[in-house]
Amino acid sequence: MRDVLDDVFRRWSAGETVGLGTVVATFSSAPRAPGAAMVVAPDGTVAGSVSGGCVEGAVYELAREVVAERKPVLQRYGVSDDDAFAVGLTCGGIIDIYVEAVDRESMPELGEVVESVRGGEPVAVVTIIEHEHEGLVGEHMIVWPDRTAGSLGSSRMDDAVADDARGLLASGRTGTLHYGPDGQRRGEGMAVFVNSFEPPPRLLVFGAIDFAAAMARMGAYLGYQVTVCDARPVFATTSRFPDAHEVVVDWPHRYLQAEADAGRIDQRTAIAVLTHDPKFDVPLLEVALRLDVGYVGAMGSRKTHDDRFARLREAGITEAELDRLASPIGLDLGARTPEETAVSIAAEIIALRWGGGGKRLAELSGRIHG
Repeated sequence: MRDVLDDVFRRWSAGETVGLGTVVATFSSAPRAPGAAMVVAPDGTVAGSVSGGCVEGAVYELAREVVAERKPVLQRYGVSDDDAFAVGLTCGGIIDIYVEAVDRESMPELGEVVESVRGGEPVAVVTIIEHEHEGLVGEHMIVWPDRTAGSLGSSRMDDAVADDARGLLASGRTGTLHYGPDGQRRGEGMAVFVNSFEPPPRLLVFGAIDFAAAMARMGAYLGYQVTVCDARPVFATTSRFPDAHEVVVDWPHRYLQAEADAGRIDQRTAIAVLTHDPKFDVPLLEVALRLDVGYVGAMGSRKTHDDRFARLREAGITEAELDRLASPIGLDLGARTPEETAVSIAAEIIALRWGGGGKRLAELSGRIHG
């Protein structure tokens, strides 16, 4: 929903009602992950996507019906053996899409949600998407790490779901949870969808060079909050890195340690060390390789790599810590330009994040979408 949140909020603020379709579960090779959303405005305009084009037409019509009838619907889309195109999902996957009407009446807390998202505060929107009592379907509760707003119907339901929603929120995950009809930990009768809005992951690019400019563009495109850091003020300027969200003039290792001490580094953080200068990258990597982050990569030739590893070992970095370092950085794509190199680095980050092997899909079998 993050991609369409501004569109929904703009209509909500104007007192309009929109139809919102959200992917709440996927099976097999589904094209979009849970949380992907599409909004249908009163004037018929559409924003977002739930299947990359497969079932948008059907969801559009369903959203119009839901708004007109004020009754949410959980709809499953899959492949028909007789005619795959009849239901639209030609990829072979199955998706569950929850469609609801959103306005000031149905979700009065939306303004608070948007304020938290824009302020970088983690927040989750919890919605009952299935319940043995139909009247409870569509109830919302907003969950923050330290508070809640709204209710799903009972204190027992609220307490059980809030605890689990905070667990998903802490790990940045979105998904469907199942309970008994009154929030019992075991049992059937209620399904809730937890849509997590955690702050975007960070990409820290060290070294104000042309490759860093391309990496900043790529990182911003992929949804990262991008920081470029270099100790040289003549090179670390916003004019040279217009796509970075932040440009910092500081010694790289000092800046990274300060960010870690302030709690602004987490398991989703990616670090790209592009300096390939020992006086910068060795102290920086001493800090980076001891942090619990998602990715640490360092640019340089094979000779630079060997020298860097020797210096890091002398500095006390263990072999287990060295194993976490992607060096030389990136996948073997035959990249030559800064832009191609940025694609290579981004591909490695994505592969490590989601467990991809970096091979050509044409050479593999099995599921395409993770």
